[in-house]
Amino acid sequence: MNIYTKLIQLRLLYYKLKTLIWYKPFFKNCGSNNRIIKPLLLTPQCVILRSNIFLRDNCRLEGVFSYAGVNYDPLITLNDNISIEQNLHLTCANKITIGANTAIAANVTITDINHPYADISLPPEKQVLQVSEVIIGGSCKIYNNAVLLPGTILGKHNIVGANSVVSGVFPDYCVIAGTPAKIIKLYNERTGKWEKTETD
Repeated sequence: MNIYTKLIQLRLLYYKLKTLIWYKPFFKNCGSNNRIIKPLLLTPQCVILRSNIFLRDNCRLEGVFSYAGVNYDPLITLNDNISIEQNLHLTCANKITIGANTAIAANVTITDINHPYADISLPPEKQVLQVSEVIIGGSCKIYNNAVLLPGTILGKHNIVGANSVVSGVFPDYCVIAGTPAKIIKLYNERTGKWEKTETD
């Protein structure tokens, strides 16, 4: 083992201990063996972290408790064995759940919040939020720069392509890509193969 590898291991150990000692007491619930590296913004009182979770640099994990005169009760749940790369932007006023064994690449946005424009006398940022629960199933892979919008429900073993804008409900075992995102492949249990879907 070279010196560089040892330094990486020491750095990870430092963040594991820091998460245990510094962050864990403030979370709604926090399991073991979690590592949080230099978060940008945390509201731990509405976050459940299970075990073996890795949050890389500049993570924004934010529950919104009050906005435009309305109070909210956000709940963010990250289940076991989740890996999240740098610059996650996650905002929640209702409920966001990420399933176990899911991996999220860099610069991904996940939100259950929409800023409507119902009253044109007010800018969108001043209007009451629209909120809708987001669920990401277990064993999903979400690639760089994807955006998951309010009301999105991903089944288990979904793959979301880079730069996709995702909204809607998607079944288990599918590949989703595009803007707006559509299913481009589905796993056929009968043939045991991934199959392309029709373009329309």
